Amino acid sequence: MAKKTTNPTKPLKIPYLIRLSCKICAFISTKLSVRYSARLFTTPVKHKIPKRELAMDHNSRQQTINVPKINKSINIYHYGANSKKALLVHGWSGRGTQLFKIAEELIANDYSVVSFDAPAHGKSKGRTTIMSEFIASILEIEKQFGRFDIIIGHSLGGMSVLNAIREGFQANKAIIIGSGDVIQDILDEFIAKIELKKENSARLKDFFEEKYQLKMDDFSAYRSAQKVKIPVLVIHDNDDPEVPVSAAIHIHKNLEKGTLLLTEGLGHRKILGNHNVIKNIINFIKSD
Repeated sequence: MAKKTTNPTKPLKIPYLIRLSCKICAFISTKLSVRYSARLFTTPVKHKIPKRELAMDHNSRQQTINVPKINKSINIYHYGANSKKALLVHGWSGRGTQLFKIAEELIANDYSVVSFDAPAHGKSKGRTTIMSEFIASILEIEKQFGRFDIIIGHSLGGMSVLNAIREGFQANKAIIIGSGDVIQDILDEFIAKIELKKENSARLKDFFEEKYQLKMDDFSAYRSAQKVKIPVLVIHDNDDPEVPVSAAIHIHKNLEKGTLLLTEGLGHRKILGNHNVIKNIINFIKSD
């Protein structure tokens, strides 16, 4: 019997008990509801490393580094030993080994790979995190290990890549896959998924801005894209159930040197291992 596979175009759904608890909190207190929603929003799911990623996990050299800006430590993977360097950035609830197929092809094309478990992800400690900590981690990795030729990010990692480049990260080219775009849209979608009223999205935004002393809108991918001068390949699936393809189209329009690649039927995660997608990544990296 054929092994049952997950539909790549089926969106992930928040469990019923969590949705119910959100409604109970909202009934009791607006303040309680906002705090509980914020906790959910900033708490990734730590998945066990699947068998397909074990080779990268076993064959990479790993170390823990501190990111002083956020006072957190992250687990680093060094994969391969070539002179050219690529940095890979996973998405929300991902791992440093999640882009292993891309990593293997990069090694076959004379790159060494560095990746990491973002705070509260994979082997890195902690329970909560936010995109600004992804960005701080990327910048600290560059500070400790030197300049990278290529940087690749998936989903939230794609948004983090554009933000890191805006903040000074140096690379020849960048690739973003299934990247989100407008922060407010992401908050609106999250509030809809936990089945709270739309006005809770604005409250959640205000909560984060006060807590972290930053403007959430500044982290929208299209805003960072306007400041990015290097060539960027934007990859997205038309059937992505987690992030609408309109995000990729909007980001691409705001890039000075953007290339847009749209796929069909690969969803949000299967796209990372697709042969044609990886072939296009390598061709983009090699192009003048």
